[in-house]
Amino acid sequence: MSYGITFEPTYALSRTRFLTAARALECRLKAYALDQKGPDGELLFIDVARFGDFSAQHVVVVSSGLHGVEGFFGSAVQCCLLESHLQSWKPLPGNALVLVHALNPYGMAWRRRGNEYNIDLNRNFLLPGALYAGSPPKYKDLDAFLNPASPPSPFEPFILEAAFQILRSGMKTLKNTIAVGQYDFPKGLFFGGQGPAETHQILELHLPRWLGSATEVVHIDLHTGLGPRATYKLLTEEPNDSAEARWLAAQFEAEVVETVDTGNTAYKPRGSWAQWCKAKFPQLNYHFLTAEFGTCSPIQILKALRAENRAHFWGHPDTSYEWAKAQLVEAFAPADQGWREAVVSQALKIIQQARDARFKD
Repeated sequence: MSYGITFEPTYALSRTRFLTAARALECRLKAYALDQKGPDGELLFIDVARFGDFSAQHVVVVSSGLHGVEGFFGSAVQCCLLESHLQSWKPLPGNALVLVHALNPYGMAWRRRGNEYNIDLNRNFLLPGALYAGSPPKYKDLDAFLNPASPPSPFEPFILEAAFQILRSGMKTLKNTIAVGQYDFPKGLFFGGQGPAETHQILELHLPRWLGSATEVVHIDLHTGLGPRATYKLLTEEPNDSAEARWLAAQFEAEVVETVDTGNTAYKPRGSWAQWCKAKFPQLNYHFLTAEFGTCSPIQILKALRAENRAHFWGHPDTSYEWAKAQLVEAFAPADQGWREAVVSQALKIIQQARDARFKD
């Protein structure tokens, strides 16, 4: 089948396709309703499909849509997996597969990266005792540039402004200032929230049930944006010299596994879902990989995020509002069929590698 045709244009259509394919394979399904609704008044859900019994010790988890708009890609991968690659697959005894669809359905439905409270969910999973407060030292100085209190315009000289900021501060400093997460500017980019978001709460309550009796988990969380176009990296927050990093490199190819202390793509955000999962299940061998598929340059990504955020808070339902939304979708789920074919194929390969992993026990 053509991988490109599994991309649906809306959250509602993506969800319908996912559920239809999962039901056709008679997997176990569970839906968790969220409080918000979509632009057409549709209800929003986190959906979970499980293959294999709950006594399985080895579980592969594939999750999508933690960053809203990135869910169009993640859903396409999951639908393609259900519609073609799992048609004749039966889990071996002791093995199971869990698909978590649209962790941020609000962001996906409204074409946002954050949720209804502008929360970047991959900055919201602070560990117990950590405060939802604080920001990188220079974030306040960049706030006027990152988050102007005005509607977006396709005609403003963003590239020149960004180039000035890079020359003044350096790309590495900007990356570590902007993207790691902040908790003091609720209308700003990369806002981590002021408490656990609804998705966080649902995972806290129900993720243990989805994992069942697992003793070892390989978790692939699907994302887009970072890295060279139509290529991928598997990001881990483990140090390069750790036994975990060596195990991951052996299962998934060393050249694509990137640790937080060695690569150009990876960085360690505050409040990441990866660190939370590792801390939540200390009794498990929990291998968490962020599968990051490149779309365009970091400057273009920032431009799209900035424009959409301004449209959300300060825009009106006019041409510039729709332009900003369309630009964000293009930045994280490009319409180019060549890109779509390449990245879905790569993602399916990663999932197969996860299913074939040589578990430690």
